[in-house]
Amino acid sequence: MIKWIIILLIIAAAASLLGMPALAGAAATGARILIGIVLIIFLLVMLGVFAVA
Repeated sequence: MIKWIIILLIIAAAASLLGMPALAGAAATGARILIGIVLIIFLLVMLGVFAVA
């Protein structure tokens, strides 16, 4: 999932430099959503680890 976030951020940066704000915004929004999902999963895993220990 981290690979997809990096790919979307690179696409957003390239589209921004090439003057395509709609594509850059869409790629940045996709990366932002994936980052949120990763953080939620990370927090759930950490809470699970602390609940077991």
